[in-house]
Amino acid sequence: MEKIDGSVLDLKERLVAVNRVSKTVKGGRIFKFAALIVVGDGNGVVGFGIGKSGEVPDAIRKGIEDAKKNLIRVPLKDNTIPHEILGAYGAGRVLLKPAAPGTGVIAGGPVRAVVESAGIKDIRTKALRSNNPCNVVRATIEGLKKLRTAEQVATMRTRTVQEILTCVRLNRSHNTDLEKNNIVPQSVAQVTEQ
Repeated sequence: MEKIDGSVLDLKERLVAVNRVSKTVKGGRIFKFAALIVVGDGNGVVGFGIGKSGEVPDAIRKGIEDAKKNLIRVPLKDNTIPHEILGAYGAGRVLLKPAAPGTGVIAGGPVRAVVESAGIKDIRTKALRSNNPCNVVRATIEGLKKLRTAEQVATMRTRTVQEILTCVRLNRSHNTDLEKNNIVPQSVAQVTEQ
């Protein structure tokens, strides 16, 4: 994973959630705040951070500093993502699916903040299981980290991009033929062994 320097980028911050916690002491209650921040340049770079403090502005400032230290680069393909992916963190699961141009961002609050900050214009998402904003944001980031372009997959497998795309098309057409004949599709490993 490459280290991205946030100081040279024009990053925009988005506040996702502010959480107030209280500690009861002899003299009363002490309140502290935790701010969840997402930053991105709108061109494939995104990160998130959490800041905690006794005052909300200080928590937000700390969250922005933390987010700039945790930046990742997201591979984009025509304003969407290259393929479908399921991101997971803790109990949070986020399903990310590429969409046709003009679809827009179909996402809930925390996921929307991450994908819009990354510069993704067309995507369909669904947050599964947990709805805790921290876990949903982390699951979304984990899913975006796992994305690979056809070029990256080809270099990892020492093949050409054309060979990779041909294999994907063959598997899709094979599964479509099986579905038309009401045959349950086999796993990809079993299909490639035949």
